[in-house]
Amino acid sequence: MSVPLDRVVTRSSGPCLDGLKGDFQARRPAGEKVPNEGATMETLRVLIADDYAAIRAALTRALQSHPDIEVVGEASDGPTAVQLAAKLKPDIVLMDVNMPGLDGIEATRRIVAKDPGVKVVGLSVHCFEFYARQMLDAGAHAYVLKDGDIDELIKVIESVCRGQTYVSPAVMAGGCGRSRLKIPRRLLRAG
Repeated sequence: MSVPLDRVVTRSSGPCLDGLKGDFQARRPAGEKVPNEGATMETLRVLIADDYAAIRAALTRALQSHPDIEVVGEASDGPTAVQLAAKLKPDIVLMDVNMPGLDGIEATRRIVAKDPGVKVVGLSVHCFEFYARQMLDAGAHAYVLKDGDIDELIKVIESVCRGQTYVSPAVMAGGCGRSRLKIPRRLLRAG
């Protein structure tokens, strides 16, 4: 069943992470200790899946600075993302759409089939409605462009926690052109 993009939320408001006390506690593996100093059992557990180590590291640093978010694992390909999601039981998976071994769309489908309670947020450089539809149809709750800032991503995570669906406004408006990748001018001139 295809998700109509005209029925998704493109903005969220209000705190969600502060109001989640205990909502995700049952997802935590039995007997697990929380490794981050100051983290609690109410902390949202996030798995990051992206084939670029620099992106995973940047997302981890940015999200770990939020007191209610704990990054529990990183995956560099689709098969590893599926395995880690089953093992670590994250609340949220940040999933790159294009990855080696198994793309983010199929990895999302497999993760959600095994654990319908996990919320997947698709991350991409592609501003095509096609990719957003594919991710949402696979079971993702959001589709976010990688050129957004961390504040947008936190708001997306908040809206997804509340059960809302989010698609980056640029995708909804169709105003992205072919891709969000920025090509250096020197490459455009070399001709």
